[in-house]
Amino acid sequence: MSGDPRPLVVTLLLEAEAQARFDRLRAEHFPAGRNHLAAHVTLFHALPGEQRDAVDAALAGVAARPPFAVAVTGVQLLGRGVAYRLAAPELSALHTRLSAEFGPWLTPQDRQRLSAHVTVQNKVEPAVARALRDRLAAEFVPSEVPARGLGLWRYLGGPWEPLAEHPFAA
Repeated sequence: MSGDPRPLVVTLLLEAEAQARFDRLRAEHFPAGRNHLAAHVTLFHALPGEQRDAVDAALAGVAARPPFAVAVTGVQLLGRGVAYRLAAPELSALHTRLSAEFGPWLTPQDRQRLSAHVTVQNKVEPAVARALRDRLAAEFVPSEVPARGLGLWRYLGGPWEPLAEHPFAA
C-alpha cells in the first residue's frame, strides 16, 4: 500500500501515430494555459492513491491480453469542449472487469458506464465549442486506432505524474 493519498488515474494508451494525431488536435484547440496533459482516454478518474499497489497489480492482470482496435465513431460536443467518441467491445469488457475489482473505491463518476472519448478542446465558450464540433464533424471519417495498453497516473491538481504503463501482451 502506498502512503500518497493523491488520486490515481487510469487511461487507455493508444499507439504512437494515433496519440500524435490527437495530441496535435488538442494542442491546436485546447486553451494553452489550461492544457496540462497530452490527449488521453480516461477509464477511471479518481482511484485512492493509497491503493496504488493493488491498482497496479489489477492493471497488470488485465493487460495480459492481446492488443485491440478502438473505433473512432464520431465527434461529440461536451458543452464547453469537443471530443472524439471511441468504442470497442474489448474496451467495454476491460472496463467492466476493472470496475468489479475497484468497486469499493469507485467515485460516483467512475461508477457510470464508460463513455470513452478523447477530449481535444475544453474550457471554452459553448459557441466556440459548437463551431469546432461542426467543423470536425463535417470532415469526420470513421476510423480505428490501435490500443497498446493501460497507463497509471497520479493526479497532481492539474498535471498528471506518470507512474506505470502496462502494455498489452503481444
